[in-house]
This record gives sequence, C-alpha cells and structure tokens, in this order.
Amino acid sequence: MRVQGRALQNQDNSDMVAPMGQCPTTHKAPVQPPQTPRLYPREQDVFMNPELLARYDGIRVPRYTSYPTAPHFNGAVDAGQYRQWLSGLAVDTPVSLYLHIPFCESMCWYCGCHTKVVARYQPVAEYLEQLRREIDLVATLVPGRLRVGHLHWGGGTPNMVAPDDFSAVMATLRSRFELTGDAEIAVEIDPRTLTPGHVRAMAGAGVNRASLGVQDFDPAVQRAVNRLQPYETTAGAVAWLHAAGITALNFDLMYGLPGQTVAGCRDTAERALGLRPDRLAVFGYAHVPWMKTHQRRIDEAALPDGPTRWRQFAAIAGALTGAGFEPIGLDHFAAPGDELAVARRAGRLRRNFQGYTPDASPVLIGFGASAIGALPQGYVQNAPDFHRYAEAVTAGGLAVTRGLVLSADDRLRRDLIERLMSDLAVDLGQVAARHGVETGHFDDELEKLEALAADGVVQRDGLRLTIPEAARPLVRVVAAVFDPYLATSQQNGTARHSRAV
Repeated sequence: MRVQGRALQNQDNSDMVAPMGQCPTTHKAPVQPPQTPRLYPREQDVFMNPELLARYDGIRVPRYTSYPTAPHFNGAVDAGQYRQWLSGLAVDTPVSLYLHIPFCESMCWYCGCHTKVVARYQPVAEYLEQLRREIDLVATLVPGRLRVGHLHWGGGTPNMVAPDDFSAVMATLRSRFELTGDAEIAVEIDPRTLTPGHVRAMAGAGVNRASLGVQDFDPAVQRAVNRLQPYETTAGAVAWLHAAGITALNFDLMYGLPGQTVAGCRDTAERALGLRPDRLAVFGYAHVPWMKTHQRRIDEAALPDGPTRWRQFAAIAGALTGAGFEPIGLDHFAAPGDELAVARRAGRLRRNFQGYTPDASPVLIGFGASAIGALPQGYVQNAPDFHRYAEAVTAGGLAVTRGLVLSADDRLRRDLIERLMSDLAVDLGQVAARHGVETGHFDDELEKLEALAADGVVQRDGLRLTIPEAARPLVRVVAAVFDPYLATSQQNGTARHSRAV
C-alpha cells in the first residue's frame, strides 16, 4: 500500500517515494480509456532509447498520489478548520477511513514510510489508546454514523498490533461508523511478523483484503536492504490468509534495489504469481537519503542505473501481463476480474494516497500520526511527531497541524492529472468543460508538451493527450507539465522528488 509495501499515505507527505489517503475529484464525464489492455509481450518491446532514458532519469517529479501534493500543505489549515469541515459533512456522505500504525519490528533500509522501530509493545499499546480516542472524537463531530465503504490499515506494520487490540480498534470503528455490508477492509502485512493469531483476529473483524510486502525473493537483495524474508515465509502467510477466507491479496514488488538484476526481477514476479495475488504494485526504489537517513546504509554503488531499472520494470511487467494481468496506470497490475481492472475499463479508476483504487468516496478520514485526510474543501494532515499527536488527542483535541484549501484551479488540475495518471489519456476539452473554463486555458502547457511529443513521451490529437505504451513509466513527467506548484518549487530550489525512471 506503500513504495516499500507500506502506506502511500505517509510517503506522499514528502512526495519523495512511491507509496496512500483519498484524492476525490468532481469529474462526471471521464475520458474513455482503452477497452483492451495494452500489454508487454516481451520486455524488449518496451521503449529503450538509452539517450532518452538518461535524459528523463535526471528529472525528479512527484508521484501525484494527490494534487496538490503534500509538500505544499501549509499551516493555514489547522484543527479548527478540520473541525468545521467534519461538522459540515452531510449525513449521507460516503466516506473512507485510513488508520496509520507507525511502528515496525526492524527497519528496512529502503523504507520511505513514517515509522519507527520499537522493541517493546507498550508504545504500541499507548498509541492505540490515543488512536481510539481520536476515532471517538471525530465521530462526535460528524453528523451521525457515516457509511464507510473502504477501510485501510497502513503503516509501518499494522500487524505490530496485537490480535486482541486489533479486534478492539475494529469494534470501536464499527460502533462509531456504519461499515457497509460490502465494505472493503484492507490491512498491510509484513509476512515476517504475521501469526495465526493475527489472521484469526483480522478475519473475525471482517478483513477481506491483505497487502503483503514482498519486494524481492533474492536472499542477496534482501540482505542488502535488511529485509530477510524467505519465499517460504511469504507462502506461509498466504496459506494462513487463504485458510481464514482472506483471499483478496495485493503484493508489493520493487525494482532498482541494490544488487537486483533483470533476471532476478523476472524470477521474483514469476514466483509471486504462483501465490495467486489479485493485484501487484511494482515500485521503483526511491533513494532519498537526505529525507530518510537509514537509506545511507544502502551501497549506492550497488544501485542499478536508469536503463537497467527500466529493463527490470519491463521484465516484471512482461511476466505479469504474460500471465494475463492488466497494467493499471503507472505501476499497478490486476487480474482481469479484479475490481481494479474493472474500474479501469469503465473509466472510473481513481488515484490516491494508497495508489490506484476503485474507491469513489468523496471523503477520506485519516487517523493516527501523520495520517492525511481529504474532504470536499481540501486536505488535512495530522502531526507526524508522535508526542505532538499524543498531546493533542489526550487533551481532547484534533491533531491536524497542516493542510490545504483547494482553489478552483486546484480542482481542475487535480481532475486532469488524476485522469492522466489513471487512464494514460485525457481530453483537455472535456476537463475544461467540466470546470467551466475555456480550452485556451491550457495553451501554455500544450506548448511545453511539444518537446515531450517530439521524444515520443506523449501523443496529441487536438486536445486529447495519450501516453504511448512504451512511455507508460514517464506519465508523471507529462503530468508535471500541468503542475504550477512544482514549477514554483523548482524555481525557489525546494523541489526534491523521486527520479522519473
């Protein structure tokens, strides 16, 4: 859920890495995406111009799990503003919930999540007490028991939570919100620390989807990133989940890790397929040691270069699509019957802090330190600092410390970028009509796209833009052309994002 099998929620706080929160849009007439998925029959069919790869590999752009992206949140949105937004929700508003568990048993050196390593359970137990208080407080501010269609536990490592405590938090949520009968309840899992007790508690609480961090099955790569996870451990976790009736499974795979090879990436993908996941997210490692100091323990000399990273992605994509999985947006793959693939074909795929989703809820309520929420008026984020979060909640207040009020132009560009990131195509004329602006509103951006079009990164037919299959991994570069916040941060030297390739 994650770049590293973890929640995109907290990762997009810095927007440095690839993994979760909702990013609702107001569009009503989506561009129709291709009805037949475009596949990678052989990795050598993927666009492999070394000169162009090198050129775009040097570009650093956001991952656009939201727009505007989290680095542009500010202190103008505080707890008081959030309280007003919550109180103003209509009682029939469908919502999604996100719970952030910021603890791990050990630190994976590639990690970009907001988490900390703990050796005792007491800090986790104390945090869960505060989390339940926050749930109770928010529930008193909203108009009645709101209906919840999606609930996501992210981290960190949610299975750091003891089984009884997991059940207790779920009971609190059910007492305060109305979880619909078909609600998706998803949990991110570290297979290394999963136990049968965890699985029983999850199944008993209604969990019906699990996301497992896999990354790579090569022991040498695992040692290089401090995440020893034998294949048998992952297979055992899958067996427990299947036996408990939790059969909807997501896997997170990574490329660009130290010591990875093209053949090794393909082998990991093929072995992962044997465990029958429904969805896979394939993330490129984002080396950002200026943000995550533990990444300094990774040997930079062992990191693959841009063209090699591209071949690694192509090898994984070739294995997955060759097995019948459909490519979803930038970096996800889904079985044809999975709801994510169905949403893509219907033109209702969404992009949010969890990555790609079929969830259409206009409201996300985030709980926990660093958690991001999205409401019709804008975004909110809780204090990332554990102590500040705990102090606010213990005192009976909300822990929001920053956010962003959406302008009309923000909504227009969010719509445009979400469709581009989801469908790899967008009709600028339709976007303009939905938001009541002239089509000439995008003239400057269309001029800037000429160089990308000449390179084959984007194709233009009037006001319709399409990303060719060969340039799928560069969709963020095209989206960035429509992001004035990025241009401002590049000018003032504050833009530090993950590599484009």
